[in-house]
Amino acid sequence: MSNQQLMVRASWLYHVEGLTQAQIAERMLLTRRRVNELLAAALDQGIVRISFNSPLAENVELEAELRNRFGLRDVVIVPTPVDKTQMPVVIGRAAAMFLERLIQASEPSSLGVGWGATLRETVQHMAPANAPGIKVRSMMGGLTRGSEINTFEIVRRFAKVLNAQCHYLAAPIYADDPGSRDTIVAQTVFQSLLREATAVDISILSVGDVSSESLQVRYGLPTGTDIGELTEAGAVGDLLGRYLDAEGREIDHRLNRQVISPELIDYRRVPNRLLASGGDHKRKILSACLTAGLATAIITDADSAVWLLGKQGPKSASVARDD
Repeated sequence: MSNQQLMVRASWLYHVEGLTQAQIAERMLLTRRRVNELLAAALDQGIVRISFNSPLAENVELEAELRNRFGLRDVVIVPTPVDKTQMPVVIGRAAAMFLERLIQASEPSSLGVGWGATLRETVQHMAPANAPGIKVRSMMGGLTRGSEINTFEIVRRFAKVLNAQCHYLAAPIYADDPGSRDTIVAQTVFQSLLREATAVDISILSVGDVSSESLQVRYGLPTGTDIGELTEAGAVGDLLGRYLDAEGREIDHRLNRQVISPELIDYRRVPNRLLASGGDHKRKILSACLTAGLATAIITDADSAVWLLGKQGPKSASVARDD
């Protein structure tokens, strides 16, 4: 029997009849190593082609395109849920799995976190770990009223699930006015906290938009803030409570002079900057952050990924695999 015939027969038994490599080796009177070589050669020479007819295959392709387009280190794309209210759950679950792998691989000494529904779901889906050496730090001030999506609550829950140390940035997200903010951050303790917030090895944040769907708009802005003024100034959303334009630059607005969070130039020093957000209302601010290079990795949904790449619609889910 020729080598090509061996490849075809082994491939048929493996891919069509579903036999294991050990079973094929026994049936064809070959070693398991030889069967493995035949299967690999059949794929390499194009005798066998494997296609996926699944949205997950399309997502893998989108991940590669986003990495190349925006110079990202990692991208995780999840199927867009039919029920858009489940977006934080779907993205949070994927973010939890990614963060667990990253922590296991890099063994960080510190983790910086933000706030919001997606991060609440992220920490809820993380498996308990024992990492007492990790310092979990909040990267921005918190809400002045209690909420399970509050920065203080999120950082506490991350520390609890990792059995890690918890460090708060004990201040509101926004001071009453720029002068009050300057007074607060001029204090030695706050200067130290802001430095430590960007001295972390990994950060995980969500972005906010400027629509009524934004939790920041609903719960975090100072009373009397005019959202129309933000949009007129060019804002498409916020990162770390700092409102950015479509190019990822801070807009000229008093909120950006009242916010108690690290400067973006300092935030860029974090080696692993994860953004976990999705949904059509988050697309413009995600695009702004990616355009400005504010993330090293993103976790988002497929429809948002298609939009970020400027595509008109979903691509075919059938792709060849070389494995």
